[in-house]
Amino acid sequence: MTPQLSSENNMVQPPQTKKRRLGVLIGGSGLIGGTLAHYFKTHTPDDFDIRAPSSKKLSIRNAQDIIVYLKRAKPDFVINAAMASLDSDAQLAFEVNYLGCVNLGRACCALNIPYIHISSAAVLPHGEDLAEEDIMPLTPGMSNYAKSKLMAEMTLEHMMRHHGLDCTIIRVSIVYGEHDHKIQGFHRLLFAIADEAMPFLFTKRGVKHSYTNAAKIPYFVHHVLLNREEFSGAIYHFADREPVELDDLILTIRAYLEVKTPREVYVPYHVVMAGKFVLERVAGLLTSFGITARLPPEYMFLRNVYLPQTLSTKKLRESSFIDPAPEENIYTRLPRLVIYYLTRWAHLNLITRFRDEFIGNELEKDFLRHPEELLTSIHTDSAAPWPALLKEAELTAAAVPDEDAADDSDAV
Repeated sequence: MTPQLSSENNMVQPPQTKKRRLGVLIGGSGLIGGTLAHYFKTHTPDDFDIRAPSSKKLSIRNAQDIIVYLKRAKPDFVINAAMASLDSDAQLAFEVNYLGCVNLGRACCALNIPYIHISSAAVLPHGEDLAEEDIMPLTPGMSNYAKSKLMAEMTLEHMMRHHGLDCTIIRVSIVYGEHDHKIQGFHRLLFAIADEAMPFLFTKRGVKHSYTNAAKIPYFVHHVLLNREEFSGAIYHFADREPVELDDLILTIRAYLEVKTPREVYVPYHVVMAGKFVLERVAGLLTSFGITARLPPEYMFLRNVYLPQTLSTKKLRESSFIDPAPEENIYTRLPRLVIYYLTRWAHLNLITRFRDEFIGNELEKDFLRHPEELLTSIHTDSAAPWPALLKEAELTAAAVPDEDAADDSDAV
């Protein structure tokens, strides 16, 4: 006898769609923020939906902007990778690096959602194998950048202890990576060597620093979001395991680019500071002639290149996070960085020495020397509508019902 199936079993169950977690990313136009946005878009499109509003849509300097945007978006978490420029004045540094960070923390605390904050090794003193607890004391003489970053960390820790904020602070060192539109940090060093603007070595022998691979940060952030119980309420140093000697890195870049400078002559710190003093006076003099000249913001950190600062990653290595590419570091990444940035800087006419070697584009040569022939060639072969989009348009048109036919059927 055939068993009778119940009506419940006969019912067709609708497919279960997995709800994606919505995250708001602040600072998505920067190196770290852009890398995070690209990672979540390409690696986790089925699990995460990341929104990266510009400062015009959401200014973290304005508390009301944050409240309105987060009430409307209803995110599951917030990532803050925003930072003011290194040479920002006190007000901008305070409002972006500190007040904006705290505003976001207060919002996340109220909504009871995780908050991932990207901080900086600027809050640490000089030294080697520095642990997460080895922060500098807060003093008036600190740079605006370091002071605002340190205050932000201190307030977030206060909110975690007293208000239950679910927060993880990720402290990075000297960040390197592709797609940074600003020439700053490590990329300022690369630019100076490529432009042959560094005649000698402005450091001491054997001075070591830690470096952070921007491409690995998203993997850690993703892991932190999936394991809140382990990472909530904690600070982690995120850097390559092995620190790098600055003079060796500079000479390696020089050899790779096959340039003659900087020469292996170590300039003492007091000589560098005297030179900086002269340059500042010259820049001030030029303003009298209507010429704006500013020293790169990295000049405020000249002392740092003469003193070591290496971060301990023991806490990170003892966590459940697994490095996706443990063999990769600043040296293995260097060829890609050089090709990317020299090509970009050549396009922007910032450097000319490596244009032919790193670009090597025949279209560029035709554009410069034979524009008429190039135009004729494009009109002949490359001006018709895209075939793939034409086919898509035909399929779309075929899927739309004919209105006249619909009217006739209704009349019948």
